[in-house]
Amino acid sequence: MSTHQPTISIIIPVLNEEKYIKDVLFTISTNAGSNRIKEILVVDGGSTDRTVVNAQKHGAIVINSDKGRAKQMNLGAAKATGDVLYFLHVDSLPPKDFDSDILNEIDQGFEVGCFQMRFNSNSLFLQFFSWCTKINHQICRGGDQSLFITSKLFHELNGFNENYVIYEDNEFIKRVYKLKPFKIISSAITTSVRRYEERGTVRLQYHFGMIHLKHHLGAKPTELYQYYLKHIAA
Repeated sequence: MSTHQPTISIIIPVLNEEKYIKDVLFTISTNAGSNRIKEILVVDGGSTDRTVVNAQKHGAIVINSDKGRAKQMNLGAAKATGDVLYFLHVDSLPPKDFDSDILNEIDQGFEVGCFQMRFNSNSLFLQFFSWCTKINHQICRGGDQSLFITSKLFHELNGFNENYVIYEDNEFIKRVYKLKPFKIISSAITTSVRRYEERGTVRLQYHFGMIHLKHHLGAKPTELYQYYLKHIAA
């Protein structure tokens, strides 16, 4: 009988996130509940600020990559040596004992899942969307909830589709749902509302909804990105 205890590789794609990379790495070190985090891989897409220096100061391994979150996460996964990959956005802070929660689900036989999510805001509008993350349906998933997946399953699925400059998490999770039971851990990751504050809460959520709809109706990755550039990035 195997006594191997699975280990976790945390993968964080970044680009010019000198403040938030410190916050997330501090939270990881504070909230980790096991000694089975094998490595933290910060995959940098060409930052021109102090992101790389701050990541290294806080104990992460920095990997240089071409820009693009799908490319960055795939490169992190290729370099990772842990049994479980944990993809984490830089402005999402994992809850207390997040690593133990993930490993418990792996021990229960789940190969993939995420946390529920809450925003660091009292907005009732955003609280509603936080509540939706309890629902186990792919439409309620998103990268801000983070994602744990066995390395084996990730590579069986050929990783993230690098044609998707945006929406890469959702496209990947859609494929996951077709193959495996998806586990939602009841504790919640805390996500910054900074992007909503910059662009307008209702406006941004509306455009995210439109991207979901366009994908559902068969829009190509380039069409989704053009919509994003016009309505969100502008």
